[in-house]
Parts: sequence; structure tokens; C-alpha cells
Amino acid sequence: MWRGVRVFLEAIKFEHTIFALPFAYIGMLLAAGGWPRLDQVFWITVAMAAARTLAMSMNRLADREYDARNPRTANRPLPRGLLRPETLRWAVGISGVILVIAAWALNPLCVALLPVALLFLIGYHYTKRFTWLSHWILGFTDGLAPMGAWIALRGSFWKPEDLPAWILTAAVTLWIAGFDLIYACQDVDFDRREGLHSVPARFGVAAALRLARLNHLGMLLLLAGLGLGLRLGWPYGLGLAGVAALLVYEHRLVSPQDLSRVDVAFFNVNAYISVLLFAATWGGLAWGRW
Repeated sequence: MWRGVRVFLEAIKFEHTIFALPFAYIGMLLAAGGWPRLDQVFWITVAMAAARTLAMSMNRLADREYDARNPRTANRPLPRGLLRPETLRWAVGISGVILVIAAWALNPLCVALLPVALLFLIGYHYTKRFTWLSHWILGFTDGLAPMGAWIALRGSFWKPEDLPAWILTAAVTLWIAGFDLIYACQDVDFDRREGLHSVPARFGVAAALRLARLNHLGMLLLLAGLGLGLRLGWPYGLGLAGVAALLVYEHRLVSPQDLSRVDVAFFNVNAYISVLLFAATWGGLAWGRW
């Protein structure tokens, strides 16, 4: 049994929940002006874990035929037969139920907006079949994390005072799209052969890496504006400087001639970025306001 659980968690890369969860917590902290109630933290965490499990299970199901033909992904549990498609279908269903329960526990508006969230969580996996804008659709899907946490606490997203949630969503969209552009460079030949759409396949690796840098610059500008607007002070500024340094390091790891360190850039550095930015926001709210 435990071996099966390990294989499943490996298949959906459950540990990479750390990419989006800190941004959900950032949205939560900013919406509450600090730490909210413990039950709200709990249900936001449950909702995030359920949403990502649902999304990654769908990803493995939707891409299983491509994964089996791609040398880079052919060793994943599903193509190797270590995991059955039925297991992932059950994971999608159970995760969906848990997500509904968490949304109901948080806020009626979360329940009302859940179909929109599910549209992106399920649908973004198929966008690479028809548009190279898939990188930004993926980014926006992850960007729903801070927006969802904000709505859970504020119960709105359309008022002028909800602008921080939109800035966070835009920043996450650019951040995720930027490192997805880098990651997609590994599959440029496969994507072209299979007729899949991506910026590297359409415009080349060099163009994709330049566009990734522009996305991450845009992310930094949005986050800097957020910190100034909310007066988060020196802890936030210090953390954002660290994020900028990590992004520079990430982009120095890869080049059109050498993509051998993409995994380091994709997994390690981006995990540090999300955790650092969460800590910076927490510090800014606690000690940096003026």
C-alpha cells in the first residue's frame, strides 16, 4: 500500500505544491492584514493541496500518450505501468470533492466561483494542443491561488481595495509562465515532431529564454509596486532583492547552448523564490509597515 502511495505522490510531484502554496498564503496574509483564524489557514491549505492534486492527476492523464513517446518523460510511473489510469481518475474525483468541501467551509463566493477554477485546473492541460499561449494559461491557473485565498477571507474580488489580489495573480502568472518557458525548451524537438504548441517550438529556444527574462522582470516590477502600495517596508524590500538575485541565478543556469541544468532552475530555485517571498511578506506586515 505505502509503495503505491509513494508512486502516486511521485507521479503528481506532490512536493511541488510548495510552488503555489506560499503565494496562496501571501494572498491570505494580505487579505487579513496578518494571520487569519486557524480554521481559515487549515481550509486554504486543504483547498490548495486538493486543487494541485486534481490538476497534476489530470495532467498525467491528459498527457499520458505524449509522455510515453517523449524520451524525457517515458520513465514516469504511468508510462512505465507502475500506476494505473484508474488511480489517477479516482484522485481527480476525490480531490474535486475535497476542493468543494474546502470552498464551502471558507466562503460562499468560493463555491460560486469554483466552476471557473475547475475549468482552468482541468482545461489548461489541453491548451498546448492548439496555442503557444499555454505558458500564460498555466501561469494564470497557478495565479488563482492567491486570488482564491483573498476571496476566501474578503468575499470579493471586484472592489478597488481588491487590487492587491489582482497584482499578485498577475505576478504569479508571469512568474510561472517565465519558468515554464525555460522548462519547455527541453522538449522543443519533440513538440515540433508531435505538432504541440509552445514558444520554444514556434519561435526557438533563444527567443523563449529572452521572453522568460521579460516575464520575470515584469513579475519583479509588479511585486515592487505591491510592496510600495501596501507599505511593506524593509523586510519585504530585502526579500524581493533576494528573489531578484535568485531569478538572475536561474537565468544564468540555462542558455540556448546548454539546457542541462533546467531541472535545478525549475525545481530548486523556484521553490526558494516562493518561500522567500512569503517570508518577506510576513515580515513586511509584522515589522515593516510605516
